[in-house]
Amino acid sequence: MWHLRTSAYRPQARRMSDEADRPQWWSRPSGPVPGAGGAEAAGPAPDEAFPDPYLLNRMSGGAAEPAPWHGPGTPARPRRGRAAPLIAGAALVALLAGGIGGAAGVYAERHSAQDGDQVTLPQVSEGSADRAGDSVAGIAARTLPGVVYIHVKGAAGEDTGTGFVLDAKGHILTNNHVVGAAGKGADIQVTFNGGQLSKAKVVGVDSGYDLAVIEVSGVSGLRPLTLGNSDSVRVGDPVVAIGAPYGLEGTVTAGIISATRRPITAGGATDGTDVSYVDALQTDAPINPGNSGGPLVDGQGRVIGINSAIRAADDGGPAGGQGGSIGLGFAIPANQAKRVAEELINTGKATHPVIGVTVEMTYEGDGARVGGKAGTTAVTPGGPGDQAGIEAGDVITAVDGERVHRGEELIVKIRSHRPGDHLALTLVRAGTERTVELTLGSATGG
Repeated sequence: MWHLRTSAYRPQARRMSDEADRPQWWSRPSGPVPGAGGAEAAGPAPDEAFPDPYLLNRMSGGAAEPAPWHGPGTPARPRRGRAAPLIAGAALVALLAGGIGGAAGVYAERHSAQDGDQVTLPQVSEGSADRAGDSVAGIAARTLPGVVYIHVKGAAGEDTGTGFVLDAKGHILTNNHVVGAAGKGADIQVTFNGGQLSKAKVVGVDSGYDLAVIEVSGVSGLRPLTLGNSDSVRVGDPVVAIGAPYGLEGTVTAGIISATRRPITAGGATDGTDVSYVDALQTDAPINPGNSGGPLVDGQGRVIGINSAIRAADDGGPAGGQGGSIGLGFAIPANQAKRVAEELINTGKATHPVIGVTVEMTYEGDGARVGGKAGTTAVTPGGPGDQAGIEAGDVITAVDGERVHRGEELIVKIRSHRPGDHLALTLVRAGTERTVELTLGSATGG
């Protein structure tokens, strides 16, 4: 599973602290001004551009008196020196007028509107926080306190996922691939929905069912979730998935059951081991990496499945790792999970039902053909298949009337039962179809 790391971007305010940062209208002339002998000289004095009326008297040696005022009927001499005061005065008048006008506009905006002219947008009053018990919000409120978020760190790496509380003793159910990815002796930390942290230890794991039970101690106020009956689930039933996709704890998504008894295989090491076989519930409720091990609950808030795999657009098959949701999520049925969890708690191991035959996984025909690689036994002597009369080369096409099209599907169908269950297998031998009955044997998984 992936952690989602976010980073905050804070734009830095730019300060104009030097000449280069100032806008054009802040720029100042710099450098020497050409003058006699190449020496620096001051630029034209303001008086040379705009002559002062007092300057002429000072230059002629007289007192600094203003030129005489000419009354009516007296022709006035042209006086260039009034240009600067006139222009400056005009600019000052314009500036004052603009300032007064702006202030008046602000004042009018703030104070001239009458009570009846003020804009007030409509908004509903604060409603009740209560929600119907069968709504998504109501289901989430009841379920979230029993959901936990798991962080595993060990020598082989680290991983995150979800789980939920099984009982008041502190047992928590999750996926094997959540706690097993970091290897034996990994450190497991559990975060409860309220934020409480606790260390956990592994009680038992089973890779064949992709289930694991861990246990916390010294935690009060545990809220176990109720297990539903997955055999009662029907296509179209509403469901809610809870987990921590990409590390976003407490995420709630909703959808429906889009299929039942969907045979899938997930996981697996490079040597072909560690593959889980699940007769899964399929849902379109969005499930992503980090949801693994979390509950899939029905309209009454009862756990009907354990979210375990998705089919992602970029990986071409069911997976518990990379990729995002495209509306194809798969959950281990609660009835199967209940049996395995009980065995893991009570004995530390889970049992697998077996028929005592080897299946050719490379067979390309329709069905599951009995046979094995050279040196292997196709039918275990004295096993359930042998006692039922199954022979090497037989092609099994149905289990209790449900079609199987390849070897993986046969294993999934067998794994969905308990040791000791009675099954009817339909098989084809030499072109002839027949049905045999057998009682499932038992093997210990790990």
